[in-house]
Amino acid sequence: MSEKTNSAGQHALSVTFVVLAVTFCVCLITSNLFVPRLWRVGNNWMQLSGAVIIFPISYIINDLLTEVYGYKKAMNVIWMGFIMSAFVAVAAHVVSILPMPIDENSQAIAQSFNGLFGMIPRTTAASLLAFILGSYMNSIVLSKMKIATKGKGFGWRAITSTIAGELSDSVIFYPLAFLGTMPVRTILSIIVTQVTVKTLYEIVILPVTALISRKLKAKECIDTFDYDVKYNPFKLK
Repeated sequence: MSEKTNSAGQHALSVTFVVLAVTFCVCLITSNLFVPRLWRVGNNWMQLSGAVIIFPISYIINDLLTEVYGYKKAMNVIWMGFIMSAFVAVAAHVVSILPMPIDENSQAIAQSFNGLFGMIPRTTAASLLAFILGSYMNSIVLSKMKIATKGKGFGWRAITSTIAGELSDSVIFYPLAFLGTMPVRTILSIIVTQVTVKTLYEIVILPVTALISRKLKAKECIDTFDYDVKYNPFKLK
């Protein structure tokens, strides 16, 4: 199927694509804010980051973008999310180093703010490096598997690409974000649990993802196969 084009013969962006792209960026930025808040699961045997609540949604949207619109458009959205997250990190750092307010109540609020947002530049830097690799791995695995399977087995392709992406992401992110602030053993434990939980998250939501994928293809009249695509994450269009 051919993609929609405007009168100039260029690819037109549908409202649905824009909504997915904006939601993707919001999930990425919000998850960076939630990263420092660890929480216990069970009887002191598992810790997860607060980002686990929302971050997997970005990978689900990544799957939809790659499956429906293709690798190139997915990477464009990924880089847009990268830029927006970097902007928030810089803004948070600037605000956190501003002079303290005059009254004591406002100073207490400012200290709490700085305690939270002071970590954001570090966690966001780690997140951006990890996310680019993780999202790239997610997209490329899903795209290549789609070609190899001739578009069949979306569920297996989505799960496999998620494991590849989440593992790449977590192996880079958690050491960079938390090394020196917690034991290495704890970091390794978090990596394993994060990948496991996020993958299970995708498996549980998979029927909904597959349904949305089918609806999107029908609505947009698009089902992109990335034949003859050079998987270069730095070459955007």
